[in-house]
Amino acid sequence: MRDSAAVANHFLGLARASGKTLTPMQLLKLVYIAHGWSLGLYGLPLIRDEVQAWQYGPVIPQLYNRIRNYRSMPITHDIRSFDNDLSPREADLVRQVFQIYGDKSGPELSRITHAEGTPWRKTYVPGSFGLTIPNDLIEDHYKRLADRPA
Repeated sequence: MRDSAAVANHFLGLARASGKTLTPMQLLKLVYIAHGWSLGLYGLPLIRDEVQAWQYGPVIPQLYNRIRNYRSMPITHDIRSFDNDLSPREADLVRQVFQIYGDKSGPELSRITHAEGTPWRKTYVPGSFGLTIPNDLIEDHYKRLADRPA
């Protein structure tokens, strides 16, 4: 398991290498989606940080607090992290998630994570704040996505 900032920095590096930028909303959703696919495909969490159901979707509070000052502007610098090295499997997963989802806007990614039947939808209670989305719920959702016929 990694610090969510380490995974975020990997996404930021992929974006830079392809001439793109990422906003905080995009980055938060991409890290969450990569975490979900890691759970769904391998049964292993990608990040050790808690995921919560906030009004506007799944949020990793530790990562959010490090990037919130960017608001809706592109993130211009890597985020301080003490474990930036991803394993080859983790790096490959993040690369694949970036290839599939990296061109989507923050609102598009938000719609994906808000869809009917998603862990956020099953966890969020209007007016509440800080409800944890359990990893087993995330794992089950992404397992079902992986098992769907193409």
